[in-house]
Amino acid sequence: MLRDVLIQKGLSNRESEVAELVTKGMSNKEVANQLFVTEKTVKFHLTNIYKKMNVKSRAQLIVWCLPHIGFVEKEEAVAAQVAAAATAPTNQGTIPAGSAPIAGVSGFRSGSGNLGI
Repeated sequence: MLRDVLIQKGLSNRESEVAELVTKGMSNKEVANQLFVTEKTVKFHLTNIYKKMNVKSRAQLIVWCLPHIGFVEKEEAVAAQVAAAATAPTNQGTIPAGSAPIAGVSGFRSGSGNLGI
């Protein structure tokens, strides 16, 4: 998980939260609202993050974090696909045979001339 990697790099729990949200594309204002702090506090945390991570900008922070996020997202996507496959109905894609009516389809009268216009 990205947060664990950031903590190993020396960031505090809160700094790791800020870095994670910034990496997800949130603005300082959005991060502040999410964490119930002021934008000034978010900027303070970002300054500390940049120093500890030895990066000079938000963009460099995001680039540094991307490989760690990609791994987590891939892992979650595989888990979601496995769960979806387990709950999917097995008769998906079958077509009724013969002249049996299809449920939910109302009768169609050809040649009525009324197109509902």
